[in-house]
Amino acid sequence: MNINVTSVSKKEQQMSQVAAAIFVITQEDIARSGGTNIPDLLRMVPGLDVAQINGSTWAISARGFNQQFANKLLVLVDGRAVYTPLFAGVNWDTVDVPLEDIDRIEVIRGPGATVWGANAVNGVINIITKKAADTPGALLTAIGGMPPEGIGLGQYGGRLGTHASYRVFTKYMNQSQLLGLTTEDAGDNRRLLHGGFRMDQSLSAKDSLTVEGDLYSGREGALIEHIVSISPPDNETVSRRADLSGGNVLGRWDHAFSNRSDTTLQFYFDKYTRSGPELREARHTFDFDFQHHLAWGARQDLIWGAGYRRSSDLTNGTIDQAFLPEDRGFQLFNSFLQDELTLKPNRLFLTVGVKLEHNDFSGFEVQPGARVAWTPNDRHSLWAAVSRASRTPSRTETAADINIAVFPGPGGNPAEVTLFGNPHLKSEDVVAYEVGYRAQRGARVSVDVATFFNVYGHLANPEAGSPFVMVNPPPLRLVFPLTYDNKLHGTTEGAELAVNWKVMNRWRLSPGYSLLLMHLHVDPTAQDTASAPYAEGSSPRHQAQMRSHVDLSRGFTWDTAAYFVERLPAQPVTSYTRLDTQLSWRLGERAAFSLVGENLLRDHHVESNATGTSVDSSQMKRSAYARITCHF
Repeated sequence: MNINVTSVSKKEQQMSQVAAAIFVITQEDIARSGGTNIPDLLRMVPGLDVAQINGSTWAISARGFNQQFANKLLVLVDGRAVYTPLFAGVNWDTVDVPLEDIDRIEVIRGPGATVWGANAVNGVINIITKKAADTPGALLTAIGGMPPEGIGLGQYGGRLGTHASYRVFTKYMNQSQLLGLTTEDAGDNRRLLHGGFRMDQSLSAKDSLTVEGDLYSGREGALIEHIVSISPPDNETVSRRADLSGGNVLGRWDHAFSNRSDTTLQFYFDKYTRSGPELREARHTFDFDFQHHLAWGARQDLIWGAGYRRSSDLTNGTIDQAFLPEDRGFQLFNSFLQDELTLKPNRLFLTVGVKLEHNDFSGFEVQPGARVAWTPNDRHSLWAAVSRASRTPSRTETAADINIAVFPGPGGNPAEVTLFGNPHLKSEDVVAYEVGYRAQRGARVSVDVATFFNVYGHLANPEAGSPFVMVNPPPLRLVFPLTYDNKLHGTTEGAELAVNWKVMNRWRLSPGYSLLLMHLHVDPTAQDTASAPYAEGSSPRHQAQMRSHVDLSRGFTWDTAAYFVERLPAQPVTSYTRLDTQLSWRLGERAAFSLVGENLLRDHHVESNATGTSVDSSQMKRSAYARITCHF
């Protein structure tokens, strides 16, 4: 109830006063998990669907609509949006923040668009790293195990004069391939070299400056469905490689006018290139963001801001897919205002706000919200919210030509199925209704429950058109077109439960559960009969988890986590239970050793087998590894 969070209102709040479904993954949770990547950490969040597709690709979403590029989830790293407008999603393989440097991960299930804007439709994941002053000295981490996997991290932090602190790091990862669905070789091994820095400086009693940046380079493989030739028609599953490189730099200046008024000015530049496995994308993004926080009188707490983003890309098409035009830049203008009114001191709070945006895809967007939190005493909190959020169309949905398959057509001529972008596509939107309850039941049990009912409109779906003959570019062929439209609608509803139970002083249990019901339909004029049942059957209705932490004697701890995911009938994927465990031994304050086992119940299993992904699915393996960490 007393945990402080910042992602709901862009200011620090106690959990008891937050009118949103939020889950915080602390550094302690990270250390206990034994995980080696951020997607595996996110499995502990009730209501979040995490499915690994292959060795380097994940599908992660909140409250349904999960896919490789989950376009209704906004992901941030220290305020920098991790997002590709080309596909409207996240490339999780390059979100490689060293886990030792993460202070916490705040996960909002439900809309966060009132302050964060477009694409914060079903949730927001905000990864917040530690200040440089919190990571002094040298840190070395080495991980190795079976199947062959190696991760090494070297880091050093120190002071620059009396008012500044810094850290620098380098990290290398080498991961072996998984099992394919039909072959022993999935071809999805990867390696990534990553380096970065952070500096925090106190400029004066009222001013502070943060500068941080990253550079990375790597290579990864995947099996993809590829059109070898149109005439004669030939489709094959081939193994391809992707070269990855990129970097970013972020600067943030905080200024306090007084203890009741402060401002933040943030800038970042992000650049990356992905060459493969299907096409090449190079992207440059500039982003400016300003916000002002003002405590106005005794009962109002205002925060407002404005921002500008420009993102430009350059693509090189292939026989499988191409973008018209090949390169494009777009701009995003935004402003927001949010006011928290204290209706009864320390007990009743009403928050109202609105986000105004203009983008080059769908034009002007208005995203309002209202939230109320009631804390009748220090151990109970009730909250409710209603909000609207929108999801901006991607370049794929507005400007892509994607050849899905070729086959022999009538008269001996080839035929192909092609998915075309629609430049007139509208933004998707949701109106969300949420109610939640938090309680601290004595000193040993806490409970967090959230329920929701979402109404979606203008969801993107493919609509079949009349076949036509295409002559240019050759060869002559019959095209069966699919074109993106906004004819899918519906509702989702569900509940999420998180419990922390201190069974005894040395043993803690953390059960969780989520229920998701989806009811989708298309317009009466639509010809698409597949999108609604496919979306409903691609997100699990039931998920459950149980995490256990035991403090043993002599510096030993034992952590175990079991995650149940119900079957996905549309893909199809059978239900599975993942069991992970970690035995850790802390050698004083300077060293720790861990033995970790993952996916222990089965030798291999499938978590995602969706159509429309850029890569073929693999099977997750049982694995074991050792980790050693040294501080000095």
